[in-house]
Amino acid sequence: MLSIEQITPHLTWQLRRDVLYPGEYKFNMEMPEDEHGYHFGAFTDNRLVGVVSLFNNQQDWQFRKFAIDAAYQGRGIGAELLNYITKFVVQENGERLWCNARLSAVGFYIKFGFAQTGEVFNKKGINFILMEKSLAD
Repeated sequence: MLSIEQITPHLTWQLRRDVLYPGEYKFNMEMPEDEHGYHFGAFTDNRLVGVVSLFNNQQDWQFRKFAIDAAYQGRGIGAELLNYITKFVVQENGERLWCNARLSAVGFYIKFGFAQTGEVFNKKGINFILMEKSLAD
């Protein structure tokens, strides 16, 4: 059984590193904006298997560092976590949810109603594109 709850930023660092930036130091996973965000963890059998961080700028909400433990990918955990934060943003009267998606994840986000906007850009050797979803009625 999967449960999703709000967690402290430092609990996200291990999965951020292991899934998104293997080979990096764990202490490099901290972002200055972490203290101003909301952080969510997906747990199964009391094990943290997914994380995502959410940041608010008026009606816009950005999610970052979305990571699912490699051993648990393909089981719908990412879908549940994305649906959870989408509902959270709607409850907070957010109008737009967006992320800088890795190109390898574009198909996943399209399934959830996100659209590609802007141009592909590269950061630290990884290609990204901005993807967004309107939540306004």
